[in-house]
Amino acid sequence: MIKKPKTDPEGCTGDIRSMQDAIDILSSKWSLLIVHYLITRQGDNNTFKKMEKDIEGISAKMLSKELKNLEINKIVHREVMDTKPVTVQYSVTPYGLETKSVIAALVSWGRKHRGMMFEQ
Repeated sequence: MIKKPKTDPEGCTGDIRSMQDAIDILSSKWSLLIVHYLITRQGDNNTFKKMEKDIEGISAKMLSKELKNLEINKIVHREVMDTKPVTVQYSVTPYGLETKSVIAALVSWGRKHRGMMFEQ
């Protein structure tokens, strides 16, 4: 027997679905770090090589995979520059900028959590 999901007056089922959608896009180890990197470096020449060098611990393969996923989800914009040799620059989209408050909340909570854990 299939159970129909219960929905409370505030639309819990809808909230959970929305949260799951966000988690599916942003829950990898690297996605929010990449978005944060791009948000804090708006206007810079954020090339693949520069990002690979600056984001500690990420491999080229993983960076490529994450950037493709973020581009598909319209969080990151990829621009092929008319240069020789050809270079590609990445930037956060206006839609991607909407994650700024989520990232700020995670940074704040992470600081509190780290402080709590190391005070013991």
